[in-house]
Amino acid sequence: MFQGKHVAVVVPAYNEEGTIAGVVEEFLDEPHVDRVIVVDNNCKDATAERAREAGAEVIAESAAGYGCALRAGLDHGVATAADILILTEADGSFRASDVPKFLFYLEDCRMVLGTRTTRQMVEQGANMHKLLRWGNVAMAKLLELFWYLPHEPRLTDVGCTYRALWSSAWKSIREGTREPGPSFSPEMICAAYQRGLRVIEIPVHYGARLGGESKHSQSLLHVSRTALGMFKAICRKRFVG
Repeated sequence: MFQGKHVAVVVPAYNEEGTIAGVVEEFLDEPHVDRVIVVDNNCKDATAERAREAGAEVIAESAAGYGCALRAGLDHGVATAADILILTEADGSFRASDVPKFLFYLEDCRMVLGTRTTRQMVEQGANMHKLLRWGNVAMAKLLELFWYLPHEPRLTDVGCTYRALWSSAWKSIREGTREPGPSFSPEMICAAYQRGLRVIEIPVHYGARLGGESKHSQSLLHVSRTALGMFKAICRKRFVG
């Protein structure tokens, strides 16, 4: 609970049985978090069981993809009376200790984005090599350019899952999102700007994965595909709607 507001954390998961329990427990131990919603996105292992055992609320989403899983989790959070929704990863790369920072900044805006591009907060072993970092920065600057008027955004990382928003903000932008994969992240931001919502970005701690491998950035090919998808999504939102 934060100032009388119900806080729910949404975790998309695909075959994360080795890390999910630790992530759920860490976020449930954070005093402001009321519950954790884990989205089982067609897991073929014991992710759902481990999440339930750790105290999470588990829902299933059969439409495959990062964006589909997050959309389902956000919808469920809204439907079950959450006031504030926080998105994070199932791999343990983000820290629950950053939750209060998100919440306090939410007092002044509708959505707070995390950035993993502040080098001093990227831990050794984290999946943020130069190509990935500068690719994220490049997409962020493109989005800045397209939405400079009237918002004048200041962004460095449009692909960071770790972010927080008001339930009312998600209801406002929900119909403006359709991307099934990682392009959902910048699409959310564009949809917020289309609705005239105030969005800010803050640095977050980013550590090494505690298990498994990234589904979107484990190789140059995957990074390139993700970047191209984000580029297309940003252009579509700016010029098509």
